[in-house]
Amino acid sequence: MSNPLEKYQKLGLKEALSRIYRYPKACKELSFILRGAYNKLPKNVQALIFQDTLTAFRLLPPMQTSSAVSAAHLLLQSAEASLPKQKKNLAITEFKHAKVAFKRHSKSCQDAKGTVQLPQDVLIHIFSFLDMPSLVSVELVSWSWNLAASDNHLWQSQYNVFFGNYMNSSKTKVQQSNKVVKDKKHALLQEDEASQNCVDWREAFKRAYIGNSSKNLTSDRGFCGHCNAVVWLNNLKCSNVHCGLKSQKQIKHILPSQVVEYLLEDRSPMISSSDSDSESDEESISRLWAYPKHLQL
Repeated sequence: MSNPLEKYQKLGLKEALSRIYRYPKACKELSFILRGAYNKLPKNVQALIFQDTLTAFRLLPPMQTSSAVSAAHLLLQSAEASLPKQKKNLAITEFKHAKVAFKRHSKSCQDAKGTVQLPQDVLIHIFSFLDMPSLVSVELVSWSWNLAASDNHLWQSQYNVFFGNYMNSSKTKVQQSNKVVKDKKHALLQEDEASQNCVDWREAFKRAYIGNSSKNLTSDRGFCGHCNAVVWLNNLKCSNVHCGLKSQKQIKHILPSQVVEYLLEDRSPMISSSDSDSESDEESISRLWAYPKHLQL
């Protein structure tokens, strides 16, 4: 098993902090590491954790979402509770500077309303590469992003990823029915296609998501058996482009508290994520779907 330094570097927190859709999760994970592991780790790992904490505060101003601000506040509280006096003071100073810059950036964004923005079809194409938690997060950025991220086809794709391809299953059912004549099969397929156009896929995903109330759907982290490391997940799969894993069975979904275990112990995290999370399924799900529509900066 890798040593703590190699394990921490493989977490990729610095890179995750630079991405608007992962910033809150990375801050939360860093907060858990500060509180649960900082004082137990070697000096070289402590130095990296401290630098990533400062980086998180420096990257706050352009984030411009309430979840980013809340995550930065949580990280500050963990830094105050865990860091030695000198480093704690540096972290507090960096956070104060970040809050001032955040307010200035917010004002400049408000003044820039009405400027040219990317066309909706371009935004939708870009958002098609995002995973589900990221798609939910970008809805908070601006009114135009919220509109694009609510596109029905985007959520149909997310539904297919999480719960199976609706259209393929409909075709299979029709093709397997030997009693249905060819013309009727064609009519049924057309009916399926027409009915899909009337489906609100975001609402359909929400209902299926709540019905499958599992933290496996909300977790952005997993332990990849192929990479032998904690990795970020994109649509329930390892985000490592070099990963040769073709099956999700070797992915163990984990929580921030289990990342702490991963750093401190010479073993992989536990498979189950239900025992150590401080949030209930209902709380996680209600927050995920509590985002209002038609937001503006």
